[in-house]
Amino acid sequence: MALETIGGVVLDKVIGELIKPIVDGGKKQAAFGDILQRVKSIIKLIGPTVRQIKKLSAELDRPKEESENLIQLFDEGEKLIQKCSKLNWWMPNRWKYANKLTAFYESLLRFFRFHMPLQQLMTNMEILAHLQSQFRSGTGGVSGQMGYLGSGGSRVSGEIGYLDPCNAPDPPDFMVGLDVPLKEVKKRLFKDDTSVIVVSAPGGCGKTTLVQKLCQDPDVKEKFKDNIFYVTVSKVHNLKLIVRKLFEHNGFRVPEFQTDEDAINQLEQLLKSQARKAPILLVLDDVWKEPEFPLQKFAFKIPEYKILVTSRYEFPRFGSTYKLELLNDKDAMKLFRHSAFLTNGDFMPDEDFDEELVNEIVKRCGGFPLALQVIGGSLCGQPVEIWKSRLMELSEGQSIFDSAGKLVLDCLQLSLTSLDGKQKECFMDLGSFPEDQKIPVTTLIDMWAELYKLDKNGVQAISNLHKLSLQNLLKLVVTRKDASEVDGYYDEAFVLQHDLLRDLAIHQSSQEPMERLILDLSGNKLPEWWTEEKQPCFKARLLSISTDQMFSSSWCNMQVPEVEVLILNFQATENYTFPKFMKQMDNLKVLIVTNYGSSAAELINFSVLGSLSRLKRIRLEQVSIPTLCNTMVELKNVEKISLVMCKINQAFNSCAIQISNMLPNLMEININYCNDLVGLPEELCDLVHLKKLSISNCHKLSALPGGIGRLENLEVLRLHACTKLLGLPDSIGGLHKLTVLDITGCLRMAKLPKQMGKLCSLRKLYMRRCSGLRELPPSIMDLKQLKKVICDTETAELWEEHHFTNLKITIPEETIDLNWL
Repeated sequence: MALETIGGVVLDKVIGELIKPIVDGGKKQAAFGDILQRVKSIIKLIGPTVRQIKKLSAELDRPKEESENLIQLFDEGEKLIQKCSKLNWWMPNRWKYANKLTAFYESLLRFFRFHMPLQQLMTNMEILAHLQSQFRSGTGGVSGQMGYLGSGGSRVSGEIGYLDPCNAPDPPDFMVGLDVPLKEVKKRLFKDDTSVIVVSAPGGCGKTTLVQKLCQDPDVKEKFKDNIFYVTVSKVHNLKLIVRKLFEHNGFRVPEFQTDEDAINQLEQLLKSQARKAPILLVLDDVWKEPEFPLQKFAFKIPEYKILVTSRYEFPRFGSTYKLELLNDKDAMKLFRHSAFLTNGDFMPDEDFDEELVNEIVKRCGGFPLALQVIGGSLCGQPVEIWKSRLMELSEGQSIFDSAGKLVLDCLQLSLTSLDGKQKECFMDLGSFPEDQKIPVTTLIDMWAELYKLDKNGVQAISNLHKLSLQNLLKLVVTRKDASEVDGYYDEAFVLQHDLLRDLAIHQSSQEPMERLILDLSGNKLPEWWTEEKQPCFKARLLSISTDQMFSSSWCNMQVPEVEVLILNFQATENYTFPKFMKQMDNLKVLIVTNYGSSAAELINFSVLGSLSRLKRIRLEQVSIPTLCNTMVELKNVEKISLVMCKINQAFNSCAIQISNMLPNLMEININYCNDLVGLPEELCDLVHLKKLSISNCHKLSALPGGIGRLENLEVLRLHACTKLLGLPDSIGGLHKLTVLDITGCLRMAKLPKQMGKLCSLRKLYMRRCSGLRELPPSIMDLKQLKKVICDTETAELWEEHHFTNLKITIPEETIDLNWL
């Protein structure tokens, strides 16, 4: 076969056709002989060209990295064929070699997807060999250290073609959903005050296609002319090689780079000389985060010099990051049809073919371009029964990676390689929560404080979430900006994650079954071992069980002695029974119970919590807590309780209870959106170890216990958006260790207590939207440690009347972010 028909897209198509039966049919289903025959076909197809490249490589002083990789891969393939050809049909290890053959296929395919086509590699090898021979003979028109190659300063031309390793590749012929992103990125590119633009998104979202299209835009070409340089960086990069390509592209002799720093310095001089002709656009495709790739070193101070970066990561230091969103439903359907249907994206002429079937499959792909193309391509030309079978597999909970194949999985897994151990564990934990649901940040703080010994205040957990967000593995949202300004207040912060990334987290978790066990029992679909008399023993540290209204409520006797975190996700409107096997969970430290139903469900078998001697943290959401005086469970080691959207008034106020006996070591209480809470029991003030009391968005709460001053160890008192709270008890002056007081949104609070000045440790006071407040008590002048007050303009005027010397009064702008909805 001629070289022209091997390079570029044609080779991809040829290899794609050869490998398709294996990828689509599954590795183990393909016959050994068929796999071997196809490997032989590939080796035979590319063999002559690879041998020529090997010969040219031997003539060069420094062979190209791509050629060395291809030669090594080809040699491995030849050796593998020799071994496999000697195997008899009856040998038991044939499957082992079948897997090796398949792995070789995939390695070869990835090479031609992510490196230059074979023909281009061959041509560049010929050019380099020719140039090197010219230098050895003293010809070539060298002029000075960076003299032009050839006459007249033109690029090397003639029979061997042009040397343009940094030309922007042409974008695909068919593209959807890029018109708006193109306009946005182009707008940023043409702004005078922006020098680095980062296009960020997970792998397979179309970042590269977007910048390729941008490079072909007439306005961009008119502005930058021949000074558009396109370099693919990737994770395993060679900085000297990148600079070498830029020299070669501009037709200059490549200097001898002593170090990476020397290469960067030489590149700066090159670009300065090119900037005299026209503005410069340097495109760096597939850049990994710093310090893996030193992007900062490429930010030269050259007039009208722009850097356009595509990356799975964000680079906050450069400011201008454009986050490429996934395709909307309309564009996702267009792309899928283009991949799945044989002619112009039209439906196949089959009367049994249901358009709703296509809609459901596209929905499962979730707007991920790569998944749409791969799954669409695998279904192209297949009978309707194959389509229905694929949809059934996806509907029954099969991972999309089982349908989309290894290519999508490999693409997304690359985003995990730069995570450290704890960050990767944190990412996998996100698969423990139901699909399409917000994950409260406070829940993750509780989990990770015990699983990974992160700090209990959440600073390290938030840091990890920010790092995962910068790598586009999740979206971190805060529903109220003013909430994010309050130290340690994360009740309004949530994690959102795309379904495909959640599938990736679950898939990664399945590779490490000893760490976490994630069970989705929706539809009452139970694992086979569920009904067995002798239950298997699981060694997982995290157990997540999700059920819906179809669950029979018949729990098996699970053996999970090592579990430290138990997550119970369910949908119920009346009641929910705690599983009896919880009594045997001797190592349980964190219990997270979330009802995703439409109303609060009453918890049954609440007394089981009394058996959990190591339990430290409890989080309950949208449940009705039974009367505590009827249960009288003792939770002696519980340090933190969080109640969200729960019915709790009956539990607290139906009878006199000794909370201090039930919860003797409680240090933190968080109550949020509990709309039936009218008041707190006086016995709450006997919790002498309590350090943090946070009550937020409880709109019926009108008063605090009069003895709140007995909480002598209280450090944080948060009464956020308790709109009917009339005031604070005078006894508050007894809180000598209180450092933070938050009364933001307490609309009906008309005045502060006279004993306010006795809060001798108070450092921060949050009091925005306290519209009823008309005066401040004179004792506030005794707040010697108070450093910061966050309030509205009207309240700020009240504070300014008292002429504090070291007090900072901040008036933030009111912002409510509804994008997360």
